[in-house]
Amino acid sequence: MDRRDFCVGTAAGIASLAFASPAGSQRTREKPMTNDLPTNVQMQFMRPGQLEEAARRFPVVYVPFGLIEWHGRHLPLGNDAIKAHAILVKCAEQFGGVVYPPVYFHAGFDRAHLEPVLTQLFDHLKRTGFRVIIGVSGHNIREQIDMIEAALQPVLADGTVRGIGLWEMTLSQGPESSSDHAAKWETSNMMFVYPDLVDLKTLGDGPLAPNMKPPDGIGGLDPRVHASAEVGRRNVELCAEAIGKKAQELLASLPEDQRGFRLESVSPEHWWLI
Repeated sequence: MDRRDFCVGTAAGIASLAFASPAGSQRTREKPMTNDLPTNVQMQFMRPGQLEEAARRFPVVYVPFGLIEWHGRHLPLGNDAIKAHAILVKCAEQFGGVVYPPVYFHAGFDRAHLEPVLTQLFDHLKRTGFRVIIGVSGHNIREQIDMIEAALQPVLADGTVRGIGLWEMTLSQGPESSSDHAAKWETSNMMFVYPDLVDLKTLGDGPLAPNMKPPDGIGGLDPRVHASAEVGRRNVELCAEAIGKKAQELLASLPEDQRGFRLESVSPEHWWLI
């Protein structure tokens, strides 16, 4: 599936995934989500004690995936990974676990070479002590999920950890949660989490070319009309909540004696790097 196919057939594609669930199954928050992205769940900013404490509470690691790609003139080129990372930070803030830095290698590279590298990354995370590994791609093509799942397979083979590959909205697809290419949904996400990175003025006032065609390269509803920070907030909220619930489900599916953090301590005699 290429990106144009995704933009015109998202609903059908999501429905074909056996682990999808409707957005209506998510609980309503008491307070609206804010766009603050706390550093104390982002692995690159955490101190060793913070990493160990978070992993002992909820031994789940989230790995965001994306790429550098055209997203209209109004959005940053790194939109997909930025989006996935922000959603996972909000997920970890609510449910626990830690977020690995965004991975910008994607299924457009030679997967025969890339997947073993990703397997090594996932294996390092496993040996660090995490019991659940969730790879989330903001680049919404089927090949991304296939890549993540294939790289996870050898790491999951012994049954001591659980893992899954998802798009950010795989589990929350519905009227309030979806995706496109630089149109309503992706623009709304960025308007919520990184409003300073959005410049709708660059799109001008005229009609946009349809179906991701030049010169606009946008697939979906006109973001000048349909995008808003509130649409983005609700989408991020639903995505984050659905992923967090999946993390809880995966951890609970392990035998009880396999659900704890599996490293004696995050200290030089037991651990050095991922």
